[in-house]
Order: sequence, then structure tokens, then C-alpha cells
Amino acid sequence: MNASLARWLLAGEWRMHPVRALVAMGAIALGVALGFAIHLINAAAFNEFTAAVKSVSGVSDLQVRGAQASFDEALFPRLAQREGVTLASPVLEVDATVRDRQGTLKILGVDVFRAAAIAPDLVGVPQQGRAFDTLMDDTIFLSPAAMSWLEVKAGDMLTLRSGTVDIRLRVAGGLVRARSGQRIAVMDIAAAQWRFDRLGKLSRIELKLEPGIDREAFRASLQRELGAAYLLTETEDQEARSNNMSRAYRVNLNVLALVALFTGAFLVFSTQALSVIRRRQQFALLRVLGSSRRQVLAQVLAEGALLGVAGSLLGLALGYLLAALALRAFGGDLGGGYFPGVQPSVRFQPLAALVFFLAGSGIAILGSASPAWEAARARPAPALKAGSEDVALARLARPWPALACLLLGAALTRLPPVHGLPIFGYLAVALLLIGGIALMPRFAAWVFNAAASLRARRGAVGTLALARLANAPNQASIALGGVLSSFALMVAMAIMVSSFRVSVDDWLRHILAADLYLRSPAAADAGGLGPEQQRRIAALPGVLRADFQRVTQLSLDPAQPGVALIARPIDAADPGRTLPLTGPSMDAGTARPVWISEAMVDLYGYQVGKTITLPISGSPQPLLVAGVWRDYARQSGAIQMQLSDYQALTGDMTVSDAALWLKPDARASDVAAAVRALPFGAALELAEPGEIRALSLKIFDRSFAITYLLEAVAIIIGLFGVAATFSAQTMARAREFGMLRHIGVTRRQVLAMLATEGALLTAAGIAVGFLLGWCISLILVFIVNPQSFHWTMQLHMPWPTLATVAAALLASAAATALLAGRQAVSGDAVRAVREDW
Repeated sequence: MNASLARWLLAGEWRMHPVRALVAMGAIALGVALGFAIHLINAAAFNEFTAAVKSVSGVSDLQVRGAQASFDEALFPRLAQREGVTLASPVLEVDATVRDRQGTLKILGVDVFRAAAIAPDLVGVPQQGRAFDTLMDDTIFLSPAAMSWLEVKAGDMLTLRSGTVDIRLRVAGGLVRARSGQRIAVMDIAAAQWRFDRLGKLSRIELKLEPGIDREAFRASLQRELGAAYLLTETEDQEARSNNMSRAYRVNLNVLALVALFTGAFLVFSTQALSVIRRRQQFALLRVLGSSRRQVLAQVLAEGALLGVAGSLLGLALGYLLAALALRAFGGDLGGGYFPGVQPSVRFQPLAALVFFLAGSGIAILGSASPAWEAARARPAPALKAGSEDVALARLARPWPALACLLLGAALTRLPPVHGLPIFGYLAVALLLIGGIALMPRFAAWVFNAAASLRARRGAVGTLALARLANAPNQASIALGGVLSSFALMVAMAIMVSSFRVSVDDWLRHILAADLYLRSPAAADAGGLGPEQQRRIAALPGVLRADFQRVTQLSLDPAQPGVALIARPIDAADPGRTLPLTGPSMDAGTARPVWISEAMVDLYGYQVGKTITLPISGSPQPLLVAGVWRDYARQSGAIQMQLSDYQALTGDMTVSDAALWLKPDARASDVAAAVRALPFGAALELAEPGEIRALSLKIFDRSFAITYLLEAVAIIIGLFGVAATFSAQTMARAREFGMLRHIGVTRRQVLAMLATEGALLTAAGIAVGFLLGWCISLILVFIVNPQSFHWTMQLHMPWPTLATVAAALLASAAATALLAGRQAVSGDAVRAVREDW
């Protein structure tokens, strides 16, 4: 088959059925666009966040951090005088709040002379003639993003808050080399320690080593000397930490984006299969005229490849545009909150573009492989005769490949994650989809044969519709598979999101048992409410009981994010009243008990009954794991312990949060007003349980906004696929309709028959799609989510949503079959059958 003939055949096919080709191309384009856009957004955000971390760390070789948020500054002179250290630079990090602003401002206290040699980006630029402002105790230097956020300029006064104390500072200048969107501030370290009540405390020490020193040997030696109370990290460790924290979220988004590409592959298969069936006699004639099987195979594959290439190119352009718009409108975290304080810009990545281009093109070729093979292997003589269309798809009815996919998918669900990612879970989902779709011919034959054999008064329309579906199950399965794939994926995602949302809501109801909550906007290691302030809150009129808690951060692994340590009153005899436990809690006896979140089991290997050591108060403390609780707020892990144990170990009597139970006749608004009237009350954040729940669910919905979008995309692609498949099949049956018209069937009856076929096929696809989607949702809920985010949830079925989408698919299929049938039966009946020999 020469190139001219191949081009002529391709052009003729596209001219005859442009909508079907555009739908398949659009599905490929949409899948590539979503995947490419999500990759560009995440890559831009991660790269910008990494660059911001490097700008803060400068050119240091090692960083010494405490296992807790701060440590004694007495360590600094030891490290500065240690052999092998050229320069040591102390840093104090403070997260200060600003009145009427959401979020915190990160303040870095530095020694300007030492920081200039290690991290010059952290040196403020004072105004002309005021060079000593970098050393003053009442000045602060802001990055451009921080100035814009706070709406201040050089020379203005800025009021910050640490705990319940207001601190007024003068904006002395800017940080001109801060990254775009990086909200940070810098001040003299001694001034920061004094102003923010951190005297004698440091957050980290940057070390610059002598040239030629063995960094790994130095690091190992110093780590042994310092012990578990300190962590030695490099900039690469912080990059790994942010990568580990966001990796599961990014991978899950990319997998969900590829759902559209999977559906696009099936639409390409449907398009090419229907095209091969309709042109079966044409290909047979070409074989008679001398074309080889290889040439016919190449022709069909080339048609599918062109759909994939065109769709992939369009998808890359659309994906780049979507990424640019999303970064400008929503930032780089897609609602996940993993990359705060950065303002990334999209950059075209040739290698990633090539990968997504090959994925889109390859999956289109893969979708064309089976139809192309059928076109090439068909024997010319039988293929020239009409009525052999369903025989062309007979290979699809073999059940063994489908059953093998289903069994292999079920087996993969038992395998553990790979590097913290549920790779086998994703493969199991793909195999279940492929196996379910591949079983459709057998299912269609069984269901419609059984329905046709039932003795019921159906009339001519019902009899014709069932006879057609029962005797051409392979063609029916193509349309059935389109409904199945889109509806199954939609059901799976809807159940997963709904289960997560309902579980979060139930979890919030469990942990928010008090009537009023208040919080001090303090940093993790200082500030907060002292004993006298706690006493005054507990003594307020209307307060029946006040429970206080202290929240700090522990760093247990340089490559993992910090772990939250929560100290609060917990009844050791019945901890389930306070904690949402996932199982029974054991009696700790004389040991000090702790209760760990599910993430601690996966990330650190902690188990109930195990004695662990935590670097609390500068030294390792033995503690017994008494139980595991569910925590949807902290993916990186959390540990709860009794407040009395924490205070005995650390001597820290300050708290950061309070839960107030009110007397029966008290109103929350009156108690809130009484809290505000306290001398320190204006600095506290108050909220009722309903407000916290509403805000938490709003954040949840924002985090899953991209999932809702992908769910809608799956539905839209499914509707288009149903429309394109039914339209193509109806147009290919013009001679069948002409013959029915010859024997006396009216046009209205033919249209009713088509609508009935569409409704029956869609109903069967919805039924099987629901079952398959439910099975996939079990994998998502009980395997993918626990392996990705280290928490479990309860299964919840969103019946109203599922019923609405099922009704839309049912109505769409019937309407599409009816509209396509109007065109198919509009021609003259004699013209429609004259080629039938």
C-alpha cells in the first residue's frame, strides 16, 4: 500500500467521521494535558521551594539542629572552636503572628558578620547612612514578599506577636536577594532572643568545614559526640524531607490525571474497532487487489498513531497553559499546603514533555493494536460478505486473559509499598479495569441471551432490541465497555473522596468534644500561656472544666518532616474517651505511656508494647507505646502523652492550647467575651467546635479540588465516549435499518428500538461499572491511602452522587442513540440495502 493510497484512505475516514476522531483525540489531549500540567506545577513548586531552602542555608556544609525546636546556645562555642570547622554561624528561627493576617512570618535571627560569609542572602540592606541598623535591637529586615503581605515599607513600624506579647519593630530595609514569594524576615540574633523571649536558645548552627576534610567522617564523629538530642543535616536532607512529605500527594495526583488518559486509550480502541468493522469489506477488497497483511496492519496502526500524536501535541500545549494559569491563580501546592511561602513560575521541561508525548502516542497505538491485528488477519472471502461484523470481534470474547488480569490484580493488593508509594495498588487498579472491560463480551452475551429467552410480553421493539444485543454481543460490548470504564472510575473516586471526608468529619466530632477552644499563637518552643494565665482562664465564670495542652515538634530523622509531640490530660485507664484509637490500649503499669498516630507505625516502626526513647528535654527518655490513634491532621506523624509526664520530664509549665467545657447555663459567646476581657485575651484565637469543623472541611475540599476536577473530567469523557460509540454503531447499521423498513418496521419503531438498546446497554454497564468501581474503591481506601498517607478510614457510599451520575449516563446514552438513529433512518430504505449481497 503506497503512501498516496494510505493518505487517501486516512483522509476519507476522517472526512466521513470527524466527530468520532475528534472525541478520541480530545480524550488523549485531555489526559496528557492534566498529567503534564500537574507535573509542571509540582516540579515548579518543588524546585522553587528547594531554592528557597538553599538561600536560607547558604553555602554551609553541615547544619546542627536539635531534636526539639530549640537548644541551648552553649553548644555554639564548642562547635566554633572544633577542629575542622572554619566558620560557625548561629541561627534562631521564630514564627511570629501578625494581627489581622492569616499565617505566620518566619523571622531569622543571625549574626550578621558570620552570616555574610555563609548565607549572604540573609543580610539585610539598610537605608543610606544607617549601616548600624543591622545590629539594632528594634529593627527588622523584610523580604519583598513579606513587605507586600504586611503592606509596609522601609521606615514603617511593624507590630508582631509572640505568644500573648506584642513586639513593635521598625522596618529598616529589605532582603533584596530573597526568592520570589519567600516571606521571611531577618534581625540581629541577640535582639531576636531578647524580644521573642528566647534568651540562650538557638534553632540551628550552620557549619563551614575546612577544605579537604572528609565530610562524612566528620559528620559521623560529631553525631556520636552530640548524641540523639541533636541532628546533623545537609541541604540535601532538607530537600529529601520536603520531597518525602509531598511525594505521595504528587504521585497520587499524577495517577488520577492518567485516569483520563486511560479512558482516552479505550476511546481510541472503540473508534478504531468500529472503523475496522465498518470498513471490513474495504480492507478485504484491498487484500484481493494485492495489499499484504502487513500493509493493512500498518494502515490501521498509523491511523491510531496520528490520533495519539495529534492529541498528545495538543495536550502538551494545553497542559502548559493550565499549569501557568494554576500557578498564577492558586500557587504551587494544588491545595495540599506542602510548599508554603513560594511563588513559582512554570518552565517548559523538554524531557517531561517527551515522556507525556510518548505516553499519549503509545497508549493510542496500544488502543489500535487489537483492531489492526483483526483487520490484517481477516480472510478476504468471508470479510467481503455482509453480516460478518460481529465475528471480527470474536477474539474479544475469550475470558482467560480477563480472568488472569483480575486474579493478578487481586494478588497485587497483598504486596507492600515500594519506597513509600503504593505502586502495586495502582497496578491492581489498572488490571481490574482491564480485566473488567475485557469480560464485557461474555457478560453481554450472557445477560442479553438470558433476557431474550425470558417469556415476557415485550412487543416488537423490545424483541428486536434484545435480539440485536443477544446476537451481536461483541459489538455491544464496545459500547458497554465505554460506559463501564468511565462509570467505574467515577464510582471509585467518588467513594474514596466521600469516605475520606466523612471519616475526617467523624474524627473531628470525636476530638472536638469541648464547648470552646482557644489557642495562643506561639512558636513551638516558647511563649504560650503560663501557669497564672492558665489559672485565670480556668477560673472564668461559666467554665466547668479547662484542659490544657502543649504542642511541640520533634525531629527524629533528618530525611523526614518533624513529628508533633502533644502533651494533654489523658485518662490512662480509658484513653479512648480522648483519643480516636484504632485498637485497644494497653496498661503501661509503672512506665510512662505514649499514644502514637498511625503514621508512626509506618514511618518509624513503632508498635504497641514497644519501649521507645524520645529526645525530650535534651536527653533520651524511655516511654512505652500504649496505643495507636487515628490522625488526619499530621501526615508525618504525631505522639501524644500525658501533660503531667511532659511537665515532669521537661519542667515546661507553659501550654499552647486550651479546651473549655462550660456549665449547663453558660453560653459560649459570654465565655468568649470574658476570655477577650483578660489582659492577654486579645492575643488568643478562639473558636467553637462547629467553626473548627467547618474550616477543616473547607480546607479538605480545597485540598481535594483537583480530585473533584479529575472526577468531573472522567464523567465528561465517559459521556463523550458513550455518545461517540453509539453514534458510530448506529451509522454503521444503516443497511440493517433499511432491511427492517422493507419488512414493515416503522421509523418510530426503529428509533424506539435504538433508544431501548442504548438504555439496556448503559444500564448493564452501570451495574457492572458500579461493582467494579466499588472493588477499586476498596483498593483506594484500604491500600492506596494507608500506604500513601499513613492513615485509615471508614468506607462511605455517596448514593445521591452515584445515582445522579448513573441517571445522566443512562439518559445520555438513550438520547444519543435516538439522535444518531434519526440520521441513520432518514435515507431511502432501498438505497440503504442495495449494497447488501
